[in-house]
Amino acid sequence: MIKVSILGIGKMGKNHLRILNMLKNVQIEKIFDLNEEALIQLSKQYNVDYTTDVDDAVSGVDAVLIVTPTSTHFDYFKACVGKVKNIFIEKPLAANYQDGVKIAELAKEHGTFIQCGFIERFNPVVSELKNILKNDKVINADFTRTNRLSSRITDVDVVLDLMIHDIDLAIFLNGDVEEVFAFGTKENGLVSFASALLRHKSGSISRILASRMTEKKMRSITVTTETSFIDAELVRKEIVLHKQSKISQVEGQPYMISSLEQQVEVRQQEALLTELQVFIDACNSNHHPDIPTVEDGLESLRISEIILGQINND
Repeated sequence: MIKVSILGIGKMGKNHLRILNMLKNVQIEKIFDLNEEALIQLSKQYNVDYTTDVDDAVSGVDAVLIVTPTSTHFDYFKACVGKVKNIFIEKPLAANYQDGVKIAELAKEHGTFIQCGFIERFNPVVSELKNILKNDKVINADFTRTNRLSSRITDVDVVLDLMIHDIDLAIFLNGDVEEVFAFGTKENGLVSFASALLRHKSGSISRILASRMTEKKMRSITVTTETSFIDAELVRKEIVLHKQSKISQVEGQPYMISSLEQQVEVRQQEALLTELQVFIDACNSNHHPDIPTVEDGLESLRISEIILGQINND
C-alpha cells in the first residue's frame, strides 16, 4: 500500500484525486491547498484528510504529487525532497530551465525518484503510434495542439502550457534534438501562438504548432515515413494508416492508382489512469520503460526556453 499526498486541488489536482481514489494499492493520506473551502468539500466527497500546512502534507508518506501552478513547482519540490522518496511533478517540471536543473540536482543528491507529468505519453494513440514507428523511418512529424480555454492559465505562455507536451512527444518518437527554429505571436505579454521546427539527430524533422488563440480545440499528430502516412487524432483516439500508392496498367487501359487505408484499432483507456498506475508501480521499484523522467522534463524545458528565446528576440 503506497501512502500518497496531493499538493494542489485545482482542475488537474481533482482529476488526480479521482483516479488515485480508484486504485486499490493507494492510500491517500492528505490533500493540500491554500483554498480551505475547496479542501473541505473534497475531503467530505472522498473521505480523505486535508491540510493547509505543506509540511504536514509531506510527513510520513511514500509519494507526493505536485499539481500546483507551474510557478510554485520548485518551492513545493524543495518542501518534499529529502522527506519523500517518490515525487510526481505535473508538466512542466519547473517555470524555467535553471530551476529544473536545481530540481534534478537535488533529486540526485537525495536519491529521489521523479516522474514528470507528460500525460500524452500514456495516451493509447501515442503508445500505438510508437509501436507502428518501430519498424519504419520517420521523415517528418507534425504536431498540432490548440485550445482557446487554455488562456485561463496566466502564469505561463503557450509553449510551457501546451507546446511542451509535443516537444516531449517529438523527442519520445524521434529522438534527441540537434537544431531548433521558432516563430510566434504574443497576447497580453505572453506568447499565445508558437510554431517550432526541430531537427533531430536521427535526420527526421518535427514541426510543432501550439495556440491558445485558436477557437477550435485540436490534438493531432501526422507522420510521414519512408513507407506510409499516419494520421493520429489524440482526442477521438483514432489512427489511420495510409500505405504507399501503387500504379498499375493493363495493356490498352488507363493507368490505375491504388492505395491502402487502414484504421488501426486503439484501446480506449484513460491516459491519466495509466500514468498514475505507472507512477505507483515505480514507487514499488517497477519502472515502466517509457516513464517520463526528470531528465526528460529537463530536456523539454531546455528546448522550450530556446523556442521562447527565438520568439522574444524576433
